[in-house]
Amino acid sequence: MVIKTRTWRILIAIAVLLFAVPAGFSLWLYRELHVPVTHGKANDYIEIPRRSTPDGIANKLLAEGVIRRTWPLLFYIKLTGSAKLIKAGDYRFPSPISALGVLKKLEEGEQRLSRFAVIEGWTRWDIAESLAHVPELQLRDGDEALALMNDTSALHDLDPTATDLEGYLFPATYSFPEDTKPAAMIAGMVKRFHQEWTPERAERARALGMTPRQIVIIASLIETEAKLKEDRPLVASVIYNRLNKHIALGIDSTIVYASKLAGKWKDNGKVYKSDVDRRSPYNTRLFSGLPPGPVGSPGESSIDAALNPAQTDYLYYVRDPSRSDGAHNFYSKEADFEKGVRALREWERTRDAQR
Repeated sequence: MVIKTRTWRILIAIAVLLFAVPAGFSLWLYRELHVPVTHGKANDYIEIPRRSTPDGIANKLLAEGVIRRTWPLLFYIKLTGSAKLIKAGDYRFPSPISALGVLKKLEEGEQRLSRFAVIEGWTRWDIAESLAHVPELQLRDGDEALALMNDTSALHDLDPTATDLEGYLFPATYSFPEDTKPAAMIAGMVKRFHQEWTPERAERARALGMTPRQIVIIASLIETEAKLKEDRPLVASVIYNRLNKHIALGIDSTIVYASKLAGKWKDNGKVYKSDVDRRSPYNTRLFSGLPPGPVGSPGESSIDAALNPAQTDYLYYVRDPSRSDGAHNFYSKEADFEKGVRALREWERTRDAQR
């Protein structure tokens, strides 16, 4: 049986202690090294500079409250020859953590990481603008980030027709070192999408007779329409049912996207007649079928809804005015849908009058 190097070091240290010092002291030292210490620096970075000595590191950790005493850790480092394994870096030590847990992190190494979140439903314009406000990336503006999203080389295996990365910048929180380049950040988002596009999801898309691009387009529509996870398979069923009947989807987010492409979106949350009348293949009120591409970044539950739509005869949905969580009511008949729309409009008029 092969025993890891670190395990050998611990075993040798214990053997030396058993033979060299009284048993009571050995047990006390064992506890000092293994018992976790609660401290208040779990969210702060502690810098361990290059060429730091074990004594300097231990004293710094003591001052920060991460360890209770320096000499048990120093004794162990000396006994096991661990000093040469300690790496410089910026460390965050969870609380509680034992002295040996601290040493393990110091041997593994750690860099100071910044965080960046991509929100479900964000378009590439939203992501680019947010990236431009990350100081570490040193971008001039959102347009500089947006230009990087035109490189689709990483998508050739999944979507050879893509002209930009819309829909493939996976929504998640990303941690990155301070010296990360903007292109690497964007590549990391696409890499995460590849990881989420599992063989099982790819097989399910094939079973539906859909390409990955078509699934991502549908998922992006679901993401912009459904706030509740339980509504998403139902919204997916409406999209598939309307596609099968060659009925225009009529989804407002595609109209908004068309206006953004044209540089005409007023960005005040209102859809104007000029938006509705815009003759764009993204305008799903004017043109039946799917829009040419995704209209945002779908999350995992929207992708799964696109791959696993509910089996219904629904062709319509409208927000439920009796609920405040964004839930929808679903209909198979246009007359029922119109009643639902009137109920929503009446609720909106009453709400606005009370403001």
